[in-house]
Amino acid sequence: MNSTLTHDEINLMSIYNSAGTREGLIGVLANMRGYLDADEVELLALTDSAIRKLRAMTDAEFSELDLTPDFEF
Repeated sequence: MNSTLTHDEINLMSIYNSAGTREGLIGVLANMRGYLDADEVELLALTDSAIRKLRAMTDAEFSELDLTPDFEF
């Protein structure tokens, strides 16, 4: 994968990874993004970045991710 995922992106993905697939997670994040208000600038940017990186990786790369939330960073 060309772009390294940040701690916050991993946590966001782990929270919303109910589908268990890369395409499923992209869909869930895109749907969640639609509920955000314009003033939630940081979460919008984080979601956009995570979606962009998910689209850039392969399914094999996605399957290697450890999507366990780490809230004690």
